[in-house]
Amino acid sequence: MPISIADLDPNTPVVVGVGQASERLTDPGYEALGEADLAARAVTAAFDDAGASDLASSIDTIAAIRSFEISSPLSSSPLGRPDNMPRAVGKRVGADPRRAVQAVTGGQTPQTMLTELAGVIAAGDSDAAVIFGVEVMSTVRHLQSKPDDERPSFAEEVGGQLEDRGFGLKGIITVAEMRHGLASVIPQYALLENARRHNTGLGREAYATAMGELFAPFTKVAAANPHSAAPTERDAAELVTPTDGNRVVADPFTRYIVARDQVNQSAAVVVMSIRAAQAAGIDPSKWVFLHGHAETVERTSLDRPDLGAAPAAPAAVKHALEVAEIGLDDVSVIDIYSCFPIAVFNILDGLGLSPDDPRGLTVTGGLPFFGGPGNNYSLHAIAEVVSRVRQSPGDFGLVIANGGVLSKHAAGVYSTTPAPWRADNSAKVQAQLDAVPTVPTVGDADGPAIIETYTVIPSKSAKRTGVVVGRLVDDAAPDRLGARFVANLDSDDDEFFDLLLTSDDPAGTEIVVRSFDKGNRVKLTEAAMDAKYPVVAPAFRDSYEHVEIRRDGHLLEVTINRPDARNALNPAANAELDSIFDAYFADDDLWVAILTGKGDKAFSSGNDLAATASPAALSVPKNGFAGLTARASLPKPVIAAVNGFALGGGCEIAMACHIIVADEEASFGLPEVKVGLAAAAGGLVRLPRLIPPALARDMILTGRRISATEAAAAGLVSRIAPAGKVLETAREVAEEILAASPTSVRASIATMEQSDAITDTVEAVRASTNVLDSLIISGDTLEGIMAFVTKRAPEWKGR
Repeated sequence: MPISIADLDPNTPVVVGVGQASERLTDPGYEALGEADLAARAVTAAFDDAGASDLASSIDTIAAIRSFEISSPLSSSPLGRPDNMPRAVGKRVGADPRRAVQAVTGGQTPQTMLTELAGVIAAGDSDAAVIFGVEVMSTVRHLQSKPDDERPSFAEEVGGQLEDRGFGLKGIITVAEMRHGLASVIPQYALLENARRHNTGLGREAYATAMGELFAPFTKVAAANPHSAAPTERDAAELVTPTDGNRVVADPFTRYIVARDQVNQSAAVVVMSIRAAQAAGIDPSKWVFLHGHAETVERTSLDRPDLGAAPAAPAAVKHALEVAEIGLDDVSVIDIYSCFPIAVFNILDGLGLSPDDPRGLTVTGGLPFFGGPGNNYSLHAIAEVVSRVRQSPGDFGLVIANGGVLSKHAAGVYSTTPAPWRADNSAKVQAQLDAVPTVPTVGDADGPAIIETYTVIPSKSAKRTGVVVGRLVDDAAPDRLGARFVANLDSDDDEFFDLLLTSDDPAGTEIVVRSFDKGNRVKLTEAAMDAKYPVVAPAFRDSYEHVEIRRDGHLLEVTINRPDARNALNPAANAELDSIFDAYFADDDLWVAILTGKGDKAFSSGNDLAATASPAALSVPKNGFAGLTARASLPKPVIAAVNGFALGGGCEIAMACHIIVADEEASFGLPEVKVGLAAAAGGLVRLPRLIPPALARDMILTGRRISATEAAAAGLVSRIAPAGKVLETAREVAEEILAASPTSVRASIATMEQSDAITDTVEAVRASTNVLDSLIISGDTLEGIMAFVTKRAPEWKGR
């Protein structure tokens, strides 16, 4: 039996107004509006659409979809922006809401924000809300090309309450992906697209044709949309054929089939309770009900069981339809988020839809053609769907939104048919998705492998970047597929590039991967890998740029020589230290090493933050910071002579050493939390194991420093040297070690490392007795006993 409006709770939310605003650089009367001004026009259009007078005074909540200028830590606002965008727009339209919200990053946000505020209204905690989003990237880029004195400022001090929810980027990208050139979403989506191509069994040309045929109808819709950024109808071949104007941006994508961010577009939606809508005198024919809604989250790309599919997206759609109590066949109007072909294909695959579904797959023209206004595309889709279902009362419209790299999904079902507010159970759907086993991943990959997917990213300099996602070969696994990794091609590996760019399906090709401090590299054969990266025996160089070394008999002294940078380590210094310790551990003539810093101010202040902005910042030796913090074994003694402060990575380096000798004026600390980082080079693990956990937590969570005296009392430091004498004291400690049997010292170190992994004390003690098995047959043991018996100094040989 149909439900009437009179049957509904007065708090039931209804969409009562939608509006859009846009301008193109080529438009007559182009005004070069900033974000706040263009957004105000969309909000005004939404108020006008509702048809009520003085609607602005009814708004108690205003929410802004986050624009690209504030979407990530690397974003910027070159022309400035209001400090409180929701209230800046509210001020322009005459609204002074009690609550202002800045949403998180992601294309799913328009739908999730509308769902959330509708739920707040249904709960009686709000009467009327407006959601808007805006992008003026085209205008900003245009104005940046002008002389400084011709550039306007969009900065504005507004102040007032603002609930800023931050970026919300967790799970979007990993450090491994960033290290291998995947900071941009275009190559990330290209990897997924090529994985799907492999799944379909289509060759290169056939799949390109499929992408073109998918998007050609979108261009027809965009051509008829007055708000489109690129209102040009194109055929399938034109979309996917590379030309000077349609260059390849990342294989298999040409420019025409990826989201277009060169836009000036804004959209707004007004949602109210039935009570408030009636009080405002809004005609019920304008009311559109949110019948169903859902939101889900996908795993980080590399963890997904199938790189060519994102099942969380169709799962969200299915649940939204379930909440709406309808089926997909009951939907008349559909808009699928279309940043890249796979975003649409993934929905079609999961729902069993055809690319030529007679209902069409977009109401706007899609992100490549209508435009991709940052995170706000789906608010335009909602505005269009609301308008369509009003024109056909009783019909249902479906909006499918996507954020990240097929990472976050949301769906909404709209109709003029009255319906009560229905809560979704997306958490149950999410739990089912999360229960599917993940694929194991590995950061440093070595050995035979198989290509799973790939992309090639061209550049204006003609230097290509090749990215491969592969699986290590595991002969014990039924499908021979082991851990997943991401790797790069060498830029001069023409044979490998030819395979990727000309083969109908490179996926499944057997290759070789090897890990380096700069990341993983792949070759077609072991011979090619050895030719490019011949194995070189560890050895000391004649000189180093950032480090000094000094040999004195069996002692090696290593000095970080960057006093102007407080001996902070950049990637080059890290690499030098790594090679030095490789050489030290391989040199039979060296028995003890001392590590210190140049000058009297700092042992090391850790990571050189000045170098963090460069791509090389993620280049860390496989053996960890300074070549020590992640080294699997330090088989010979390393003494840290801490002069001055040891902070962050400097403290972590010291803790990786066997013995710490500190200047009486030295200090120790892990201040990473103060700059938005974490002590991930061993500090979070080693410090609570070396000192009382309560003190360790205090230092880690506050960034607090402790003095050499405190460090000694806590057990971190073994000896304190007079001011300026730490190196002399460290040398004394080294002499004491050198006076002992080097064979016994090394065996003791190995046994302590082995026992550290055994939690039961008695079991560890029993295991430690094995150390005698190797010592009783060593020459040093016999020499030690004979020297003791004959009352002479032993002459150690180290064997």
